Amino acid sequence: MSQIIDRYVRANEARFLSELKDFLRIPSVSTLLEHNSDTRRAAEFAADQLQKAGMESIEVIPTERHPLVYADWLHAPGKPTVLCYGHFDVQPPDPLELWETPPFEPAERNGDLYARGAADDKGQMYSHVKALEALQASYGKLPVNVKVLLEGEEEVGGISVAEYVSRNPQKLNADVALVSDTEMYMEGLPTLNIGLRGLVYIEIEARGPARDLHSGLYGGAAPNAVFGLIELLAKAKDASGHIQIPGIYDDVEPPSPAEKASWSELPFDEKDYREKEVGSSELTGEKAYSVFERTWARPTFEVHGIAGGFTGTGAKTVIPARAVAKVSIRLVPNQNPDKVVAAVRKFVQQNSPAGIQSEVRVLSSGPGLMVNPDHPAIRVAARAFSDIFGRPTVFTRSGGSIPIVGDFATHLKIPTILMGFGLPDDGLHSPNEKYKIRNYFDGIRTIAHFLEEYGKEEYGKEEPHSS
Repeated sequence: MSQIIDRYVRANEARFLSELKDFLRIPSVSTLLEHNSDTRRAAEFAADQLQKAGMESIEVIPTERHPLVYADWLHAPGKPTVLCYGHFDVQPPDPLELWETPPFEPAERNGDLYARGAADDKGQMYSHVKALEALQASYGKLPVNVKVLLEGEEEVGGISVAEYVSRNPQKLNADVALVSDTEMYMEGLPTLNIGLRGLVYIEIEARGPARDLHSGLYGGAAPNAVFGLIELLAKAKDASGHIQIPGIYDDVEPPSPAEKASWSELPFDEKDYREKEVGSSELTGEKAYSVFERTWARPTFEVHGIAGGFTGTGAKTVIPARAVAKVSIRLVPNQNPDKVVAAVRKFVQQNSPAGIQSEVRVLSSGPGLMVNPDHPAIRVAARAFSDIFGRPTVFTRSGGSIPIVGDFATHLKIPTILMGFGLPDDGLHSPNEKYKIRNYFDGIRTIAHFLEEYGKEEYGKEEPHSS
């Protein structure tokens, strides 16, 4: 990479880290109403830093919930345009008692920065801002045209940004999107993600008697909503991890032999994965498939929580009238979310136990996506990543979902480079979330280097490859 950029980053590391800590101190928890003003404050912080980095046309855009931030710099005629995306909202920090240090008071330990949002996604997103600053400060211009779109609702479904992208294809017109909200396969190994699972998130409500009933007077005759819901959920997936909902696997396209062969070359120790990442006595799921296939290329059915009945201190002998489960289904590329939702509704209707009335409510849905690794911008990104980390870039998929990638493909007709700098043990959404400080600085270098390399040639648009 450019020695000028490298010198600038090294000279400003202390300031860059201090600014990130200030960003992390803002408790921008998007799901909690009491933090609405904090989420707005995080948007204003990001907008201010983009202005200081030399970006123009800066807007803090109000929505029905949390604001968006837009900025651009469009003074590189004949050069491609890169749309940088990130999010400044974070997950709730609960349970607080499991944090070694307060979640919104960043703490350094053993080369890591601990705070809610450190890796997901403030630390990674802020590397984009600092890369733009480094380029502007070093050269007085950017090597490509850049647009920036940041949101404050990613952790609660991203509805506002999806609507904004669908309504503003001309304003957001670009050749490629760049997102840093994923992880490297392992420390020091540059990784580009070319596949994401989609997500259908639903609530299933079960209703039994008209009201909670005395279990002594009515037990044995009245339907129990909690038990009925458990029966229903148990029918949805068998003990081997196979989903029992008819039609759920109809459109599942397996990974190609070449892709499976490349996964087999990745350094992977199943025992180490189970003990250090999962922390369980056994791995579960479909034994006929590898761990990578189960987590990257197979649909899942997971129950995230069940509410109903009495769970307080002491005893209360009631037959619950109502119970609700939060459930998600991860989709692989080629599965249609609407088709999957219809299959779930039919299954719930046909399999609800006697005396139980069930309802399915869809909270969010989005398809899986594959990106063509041969797209010119992705080839440049892989080379730039390798240059900074000194090792060949590997291509993986992710079991997670980033809905905005599908929105960019649908409405802007552009692929997304998923260039993440997190690590598998960063503890996203968990207590003691962390981000490796060296990866924060190397992320700045990598993004700046990619923009420099991408600006050396003009690339035409290529529609994303989906399967």
